[in-house]
Amino acid sequence: MLDLDLLPGEYAVCRLPAGSTLPATLTTGPDDKSVISVTWGVDELSIICPQDRVPDGAVADTAWRCLRVTGLDLNLTMTGVLASLVGPLADARVNIVTFSTYDTDYLLVPSVRLTEAVNTLTSVGHRIAG
Repeated sequence: MLDLDLLPGEYAVCRLPAGSTLPATLTTGPDDKSVISVTWGVDELSIICPQDRVPDGAVADTAWRCLRVTGLDLNLTMTGVLASLVGPLADARVNIVTFSTYDTDYLLVPSVRLTEAVNTLTSVGHRIAG
């Protein structure tokens, strides 16, 4: 079973046109409790960030809460980490957005479904702090 931290505040999933530069509002890192993910793709610049840092001109889907996998020394050879979170949430029909870093995995759930998501994850043995 996994330990997760519920990060403070709400998050947004944002999209800027392909070829966009990184907005100045995101050129400084997040505080010690939040996270920002930037992905340059062929068709878009995709950003996940705290809701108060949504770039001007971005299409944004707001009101997400972010969970971070903690307590594991995750490495790139581990399997099944996200599956153990995504599977139960899919069964409960809770929509999600996920992303990973070198060190860990993150899971976003709609704020309005947070209680349901937490209850679902804890019912299968995961522990959530925050």
